[in-house]
Amino acid sequence: MREQRVSFFSEGTRVAGILRRPDVQAGPGPGIVQGPGWLGLADANLYVRYHEALTDAGMSVLIFDYRGFGDSAGDRGALSPGMQLQDLINAVSYVESDAAVDPHAIGVFGSGGTGGGNAVLLAAADSRVKCAVSQVPVADGADWLRRMRTADEWAAFQERLAADRAHRVATGEGERVHPREEIMIPTAERRATTVKRDVDGRIPTSVPLSAADEILRYRPVDVSGLISPRPLMVIAVEGDNVTPTDHATALYEAAGSPKKLIMQRNTTHYAAYDQYGDRVIPQIVGWFEACFRGDTMSDEVIEVSE
Repeated sequence: MREQRVSFFSEGTRVAGILRRPDVQAGPGPGIVQGPGWLGLADANLYVRYHEALTDAGMSVLIFDYRGFGDSAGDRGALSPGMQLQDLINAVSYVESDAAVDPHAIGVFGSGGTGGGNAVLLAAADSRVKCAVSQVPVADGADWLRRMRTADEWAAFQERLAADRAHRVATGEGERVHPREEIMIPTAERRATTVKRDVDGRIPTSVPLSAADEILRYRPVDVSGLISPRPLMVIAVEGDNVTPTDHATALYEAAGSPKKLIMQRNTTHYAAYDQYGDRVIPQIVGWFEACFRGDTMSDEVIEVSE
């Protein structure tokens, strides 16, 4: 796998990315676009094994930092799903213009919370994307934030948001919060995992509380059905308490054909990456390959377990 640091512009702001290519490439091949998962960064080690498998299969992969994150320019900590979708659409334009990429063979891969949800949003919004893979996604932002809290905590959070809205319109300034402690509430597994330790120290620690308002309106499940007849694969973890399992199954059920659901059993959200990677990653590669070849693809639900 060859790796190149690249940049492009999204709505006038420079976005930094990593373009990974096959070691040997005879002519234009497929291109995969990926935006990182929730609070993720492009250079996370977590994504490398996926990209190695995709490039081994002849595909180029562009992963980038959203505006305001990592090496990209923009307001630090601008946590906006709407902006992230614009960044993804502009990333498709960048990949489409690459001489080493077949512009008629572009896919999207997204993993982890809003990373998985954003893959669905991009495929629904941009017909240039011919197939999509969404791994452990968030399908409904309001439900996601609600499930992290008790009833009393949820009521207090809503009151805090209402007070912040009033303060912003009166003064032009809003409250800033830690995104992983005060918007998302991390599970015990998230606090203990080392899967993202290589980038955890570089995520923003201060974002506008108003970012939560956008997440409350975040609903990839509403547009999942717009992707068909382009193929959608959804990857879930049974009993997932980080991104609820029924978010993934709702995306699958709302999608038209062809679609595939992979359910990983006897594991947890973060453990699944290593535990089942050697079985799930070939499924991802095969899904993209079948799509780009123009194969007839059928609906399917498969289980991965030990």
